[in-house]
Amino acid sequence: MMTPALGFFYGGMVRAKNTLNTLMMSFSALGFVGIAWALVGYSFAFGHESSWCGGFEYGLLRNVGLDPQGTIPQLLFFSYQGTFAIITAALISGAIVERMRFGPYIAFITAWSLLVYAPVAHWVWGGGWLSRLGALDFAGGTVVHVNAAAAALVCAIVVGSRKDYARQAILPQNVPFTLLGAGLLWLGWFGFNAGSALAANKIAALAFANTMLAPTATLVVWTLLDLMRTKKATAIGAATGIVVGLVAITPAAGFVGPRAAILIGAIAAFPSYFALLYRATTRLDDSLDVVAAHGVGGIVGALLTGVFARTNWNPDGGNGSFHQLGIQAIAVLATMIYSAVATFIILKVLSMIAPLRTAPREEGLGLDFSQHGEEAYSRGEGAILVLERRKES
Repeated sequence: MMTPALGFFYGGMVRAKNTLNTLMMSFSALGFVGIAWALVGYSFAFGHESSWCGGFEYGLLRNVGLDPQGTIPQLLFFSYQGTFAIITAALISGAIVERMRFGPYIAFITAWSLLVYAPVAHWVWGGGWLSRLGALDFAGGTVVHVNAAAAALVCAIVVGSRKDYARQAILPQNVPFTLLGAGLLWLGWFGFNAGSALAANKIAALAFANTMLAPTATLVVWTLLDLMRTKKATAIGAATGIVVGLVAITPAAGFVGPRAAILIGAIAAFPSYFALLYRATTRLDDSLDVVAAHGVGGIVGALLTGVFARTNWNPDGGNGSFHQLGIQAIAVLATMIYSAVATFIILKVLSMIAPLRTAPREEGLGLDFSQHGEEAYSRGEGAILVLERRKES
């Protein structure tokens, strides 16, 4: 549910002529990243070859059957973890909507899921070096959100800004779509976080409650910040605040108590809110603020896990301390650096094969028509061309 929901969350914030393309960026990840995960991604993430990356022991789903993997059959574990790989790759699309060609985008997220996501997942969840160091990440604050945000930042820089960015107002075309996407993301996130307990047990109940509480606090703080700054509580702000709260509680969901979850949600609102405002003053065209929402929110959540974790809630989580905070910081920095460097290399290699972004005319026409030959709201190619020429003149 979460990956199509992400498509609607993003799709409501782009212009009408790019709606289908934005949705397809999420839906395509279900197929291409899903297949890559089945072929070798799962093996890279959860194989046992080294501390840095798994091998090929589970390649082509070899040795993946109904035998237990912890508390559930390994085939179910493989499927569940695959949904994490899929949505992490799809998250990146928010930084390069409305200008990246669809073919190179598919090639990028497929390669990225294998060369970046899978190794980082191995580091934290597959018995890799960060796991041995003692890094805590219950459901993906570092593996999913910091990882995707670092890649999104590099993608936005390498692909470049939209041709009319900072020249004219680029307004959301369907705010109800975005609210629908945020609501469905929140619903799916209960499975994302509580499901990471891999059992219907006390830890799952804790993660479930925390997934309810943290975003409520973020939503309240975000709305108050909006009211104090502009005297208006925006719907896009509410949707963004919900997602920031969900991102922030993800690494801590099964390690902290409910009161700490409320604090994490409330605290996370401030840096993400002001990071979003700051980004708007720069030339960085992170179109849908992946860095401010997922990057900053993920960093705050990962670090606060090292502060608020308590063994009385989860004995496997340890207690918050300066030492644990340092380990969390190492995990965040290592993920950011590796993801950024590897993303840059992947993009540069792909750019040698084919252009990464659409031609200016195709961008003006809209990626729905130029990349898919369809329109979300049928006006016909002629009508689009007339509107585009009027804008240019």
